[in-house]
Amino acid sequence: MSPPIRAGHRIRREQERLLEGGPAISILVIDVGTSSVRAALVRPDATVSHVHRRPLPPHVPFPGLVEFDPAAMAAAVLEMARAALEEGGPVDAVAITAQRAAAIAWDGRSGAPLGPGLSWQDLRTAGTCLELQAEGVRFSPSESATKFAWLLDQLGPEEREHAKLGTVDSWLAWQLSGGTLHITEPSNAAVTGLYNYDGQGGWRVDALERLGIPLSSLPLVVDSSGPLGTASVLADEPPLCALVGDQQASLVGQGCTQPGLAKATFGTGAMLDVCVGDARPGFSTRGEGGCFPIIAWQRRGRVAWGIEAIMLAAGTAVDWLVEDLGVISSAEESEAVAAGCDDTGGVVAVPALLGFGTPQWDFGARGAVFGLTRGSGRPELVRAVLEGVAHSGADLLEAAERDAGVGIGHLRIDGGMSANSVFVQALADACDRPVEVSPQLEATTLGAGFLAGLAIGTWAHEDDLAATWSPRVVIDPSGRPAQRDRWRRATERAGQWYPELSAIEF
Repeated sequence: MSPPIRAGHRIRREQERLLEGGPAISILVIDVGTSSVRAALVRPDATVSHVHRRPLPPHVPFPGLVEFDPAAMAAAVLEMARAALEEGGPVDAVAITAQRAAAIAWDGRSGAPLGPGLSWQDLRTAGTCLELQAEGVRFSPSESATKFAWLLDQLGPEEREHAKLGTVDSWLAWQLSGGTLHITEPSNAAVTGLYNYDGQGGWRVDALERLGIPLSSLPLVVDSSGPLGTASVLADEPPLCALVGDQQASLVGQGCTQPGLAKATFGTGAMLDVCVGDARPGFSTRGEGGCFPIIAWQRRGRVAWGIEAIMLAAGTAVDWLVEDLGVISSAEESEAVAAGCDDTGGVVAVPALLGFGTPQWDFGARGAVFGLTRGSGRPELVRAVLEGVAHSGADLLEAAERDAGVGIGHLRIDGGMSANSVFVQALADACDRPVEVSPQLEATTLGAGFLAGLAIGTWAHEDDLAATWSPRVVIDPSGRPAQRDRWRRATERAGQWYPELSAIEF
């Protein structure tokens, strides 16, 4: 059951206009990533305008610890939202999309944060996860569950009694509603490790008891799209109509709302997601191909399912060329430098700087470069890194097809690396199928706007969202050999570099 919306004059005007059949004006989308906050307006013609962005990089006090300031995040969100509204408002609805699996604790009386926010990248609870695994209880340090427990353990009895816990979407819903909404939705709840996403929903009481997390501290789980509450701290008090995880928002934003449609987002890491429809994938945690079942979104109580494959380092590998090797001066320069040679001259770069994700899941693997000769130069190395990310993307695609049991005829992509033409061509060659580039570099904003638009009648059905897809460009395979066999030999050699880490499974 969704919480009620306060019926202010703005909402009454919206209801009257919708009854008269008038079109929605626009939707404010708040999009919070790992290193930035932005707000923008989504229009009924599926365009994004009035974008306001602020960098908000996480703090790394020690290797493995990745924190952020929840108060600074909230302040940046309100500033960017109000700037977008001042330029392009009023709006008919508000949507929130955010990085998943982070953890925040705050005082339910004052709303003040109770400690740092812990990023999904934070590994401080890895030891706890291994201890629990020895007892037969499985959590990953990338999930919110053990992070929530760690935050509670830092509190005194009175703070603990009044503590509220949530992922970034929950924290921002609380902030936008003036402290009246403590909610989340299934695409975010499912990656906490505490949610029964078997179709029944609800928090896992057994897991909460084992970790000492009070049920009362957790948010109410509502639909991803629908009347969720009121953004009372914003001008005209627009209704809050969508919450969704960032990757799921990107899936929707690229029109992948029908079974068999897939997208990949190439940012710091990379996520490939496939819509599989109403039926839950036939495995509980990880499929044979190394993918995970996900809840893509929930609307009117109906769950749409998906499959997700994960690459741990994508843009990170390009950053390595910039920040650590000094081979190029910026990530953008990689395109021109790589275009300076026709091929890598046999050089293969395996971008396993943080280990392998899908399909191998080998935390002991490490990055490697093979095939260097006296003739190997700067262009060959840069191209090899881009092609290594492309081959890893093809690995994700093959794994997703295996676990989803569907053929994927073409791949849609967004994220920072989708602007690199050399990379996109290498991806089409490695996947041996067309790659369609999103017209929006970050499709998360558009996807969250779509879900809010479904709630207020801008779009009537998910099929309408699929019909909006119009790629910026379609890149076909060039016909040149992609050297997939050579790539597989290279990944085998880069694997299990640290056997003790390779033995760890979460």
